[in-house]
Amino acid sequence: AKHTRLNPSHIVSLAGRKLYPDPNQALAHDVIRSLNEDETSPLHGDIKMLGTGRGRVSQAPLAEEIVDFLETVETVGGSARIQELRHGAKRFFLNYMKAVGSVFASAWAGRKYSIKTGAALRAFIRVAPDVMARARGLRKDPLDLHAIREAIKPWGTRLGDRRFETEGEWRQKLAGGTRGTVETLTRELREALRS
Repeated sequence: AKHTRLNPSHIVSLAGRKLYPDPNQALAHDVIRSLNEDETSPLHGDIKMLGTGRGRVSQAPLAEEIVDFLETVETVGGSARIQELRHGAKRFFLNYMKAVGSVFASAWAGRKYSIKTGAALRAFIRVAPDVMARARGLRKDPLDLHAIREAIKPWGTRLGDRRFETEGEWRQKLAGGTRGTVETLTRELREALRS
């Protein structure tokens, strides 16, 4: 019997619909794929899709966080809010990552920072509902790049690039493995948004 190899890109493109019958999982996968493949994405090529590729960050934990985010929005905001988000999720996350990249410009571009690690990206996804709420509170479109940038502006002054220096604050604030680190950073990001 002749074994044929599937082109990995075909598996990825089918995965969003075929592997995930749950609409939140399918959408999370599509969002991550667009963050990885979109030329304008600050995470272009940085995400390891289905365990393969040259990316440094695994897609699975990010997808898990996005699914939790979607479920939170559905629970808190109701069906109208989740429908709005389903249509704008790719746009929101692309703009959100661009805004994070601009607020922490040195850390995002630098090699001695841990801002593009799975733990940091998971924390950013966890505070996404707070970011959307703050953008709405500023009377702006929560999916718009400028609104998101305005909403997260306090992070630049309260936390700054230094928070992500791998040999500095990042290492000092490692808290009991990945889960603890994600929770610590999430708490810091939330507190900075409220001030």
